Amino acid sequence: MASQTAARPIDTDLIDAETIADYQRDGAVCIRGAFKGWVDTIAAGIERNMQNRSATASDIANGRGSFFDDYCNWERIPEFVEVVRESPAAQLAAAVMQSRTAQFFHDHVLVKEPGTQKPTPWHQDIPYYFVDGQQTVSFWIPIDPVKEATLRLIAGSHKWDKMILPVRWLDDSNFYAGEGDYLPVPDPDKDPSMKVLEWEMEPGDAILFDFRTAHGARGNLTAARRRALSLRWVGDDAHYVERPGRTSPPYHGHGMQPGQKLREDWFPVVFPG
Repeated sequence: MASQTAARPIDTDLIDAETIADYQRDGAVCIRGAFKGWVDTIAAGIERNMQNRSATASDIANGRGSFFDDYCNWERIPEFVEVVRESPAAQLAAAVMQSRTAQFFHDHVLVKEPGTQKPTPWHQDIPYYFVDGQQTVSFWIPIDPVKEATLRLIAGSHKWDKMILPVRWLDDSNFYAGEGDYLPVPDPDKDPSMKVLEWEMEPGDAILFDFRTAHGARGNLTAARRRALSLRWVGDDAHYVERPGRTSPPYHGHGMQPGQKLREDWFPVVFPG
């Protein structure tokens, strides 16, 4: 009987075994220069996205600045198509997930203008999504130097037994009912048992983190913009799951049933290509 075709080997120049082990242990790693050659392409894509916003876009005034975000636009933004399909992202995703495949879930543009005071609250991505599985990874790729406004992550939180209660960021109301089924939003700055990971970053560096890893970010009180592109990926064991309410992104009319793999015509398998 013929065996399954083996996945294309990961380029070991992109990532080493120690980095993969760190990801599995902590739920997050920073890879320096992974997208150094893609900064201009990503910047052009973010600008195109901001000039051609989708219905899901938001631009919230905050202090002297504002916070723009928009998602699920990659198929209509040529620069993002190129990044998803041609950059090292898919190979890196498969490597850290320890997965034969890397399936693209969605893109997310996040821009904090100078003077944006409100921090991004501590949260996990997984309870907002209709996907579940142990093999997940989100890329956070800044295209501006980042110091104070960098992403902050709680090491090991991807292994917690319960998910953090998802809330709506505008008013802090609960996203779903059943508050007792979730952990309260943590405050690692007041809990010495929690280790916070954060890195000063240069354009083209990338933080990779599990959908279950708790993370947040300070406001942007600097005089510079903080533009970033997030790319979300899933691996071999990922499957559709029903949540107790509306998910984000919603993806209306997807037609999937609990336990099914994500449909590849909407969520393409990019690695192996």
